[in-house]
Amino acid sequence: MATVIHSAAASDVGRVRSNNQDSGYAGHNLFVVADGMGGHAGGDVASSIAVKRIIEADTDYASAADAEFALQAALIGANAQLAEAVFEHAELTGMGTTVSALFVLNDEVAIAHIGDSRIYLLRDGELSQITIDHTFVQRLVDSGRITEQEAMVHPRRSVLMRVLGDVDSSPEIDTSILATIPGDRWLLCSDGLTGVVSHSAMATALTSGLSAADVADRLVKESLDGGAPDNVTVVIVDVGVAAERDDTPTVVGSAAAPLAFGEEVARQRPLRIPALRLHPVRETHFEPDSQDYLSELIEEDARRARRRKVTWLVAVVLLVLAIASTAVLGYQWTQTRYFVGVEGSTVAIYQGIQQDLGPIKLSSVYKDTDLELSILRVYDRQQVEKTISASSIAEAERIVERLYNATQ
Repeated sequence: MATVIHSAAASDVGRVRSNNQDSGYAGHNLFVVADGMGGHAGGDVASSIAVKRIIEADTDYASAADAEFALQAALIGANAQLAEAVFEHAELTGMGTTVSALFVLNDEVAIAHIGDSRIYLLRDGELSQITIDHTFVQRLVDSGRITEQEAMVHPRRSVLMRVLGDVDSSPEIDTSILATIPGDRWLLCSDGLTGVVSHSAMATALTSGLSAADVADRLVKESLDGGAPDNVTVVIVDVGVAAERDDTPTVVGSAAAPLAFGEEVARQRPLRIPALRLHPVRETHFEPDSQDYLSELIEEDARRARRRKVTWLVAVVLLVLAIASTAVLGYQWTQTRYFVGVEGSTVAIYQGIQQDLGPIKLSSVYKDTDLELSILRVYDRQQVEKTISASSIAEAERIVERLYNATQ
């Protein structure tokens, strides 16, 4: 029978943010990552409220289906608490949080997910993304409008379509039950990791043979090494055969600190707003999951794509014109040059330069002098065969005259 044998959680504020808006939990059988956003006080309050409510579900269940229902109820309960907090503290208006939760029960896991934090499964050396991001760009990817690579740099990649918060009393939460086997390694993380560390780099770390705690620390460090523009939180869960666990429940990020509201928040984080001004960070924000809004965003994205195409087209046309102008001016300059060379068996004056540009000849016979090459002195003949440069037609004619006089 499969069971959790090791787990670990790690979180870091990153290199740009002034406070950690992520929260994470590695418990007995429940594991959670939440990424807060918005509100005057910041997403730290949102993720903290959510995680502290959800970890109440870390108890025993008769089946994975019961655990799945409990997780869904916990997320709905957290959503209600967030709405209540906003009602009591108006300065929190607009805050929200993503949540990805995993409950391990025997040979199954129950999952509850909303937002763009992610759950991955490493099995037999292959890393697979289990959850689907509730983002605008994911909608574009799912509809075939853009590729996964384009989604990574899309200007709307920060737009969330579903979160827990004060905007929807009954948010749509993805839940599922999957099988798990000994040897599985589960990864829960905020987008502070996935936005910086590549899929292959995550797989490399997870298959490194390191302990759960060391892997969590390594992934956080790789995000920091990559610049860490956002908070980063990682939870690792190792599944094996029944064994005695020595792991104790761990809370990281904002949920590890007491909740603070209003003026107390302002006193604790006096540098938050100036810091954000000094560090222009891509802010995650929520937009309603409505068809009208999606259509508007898609149309705006299409207009942006058309503008990009027009810009590139104009740039290409200007580049081609610049190259063509340079080529024409360059050719015209070559035609002001002359040299003396060989044409068949006689000496000729050429207009242009001695070099050719691939198949394009940059010189032509200007005048055949009828001066036989064979009657020239050996030295003069060799010079003519190598060509003799002239700055003008008059100078070229003087060179020919000198060659002719040398034969007398």
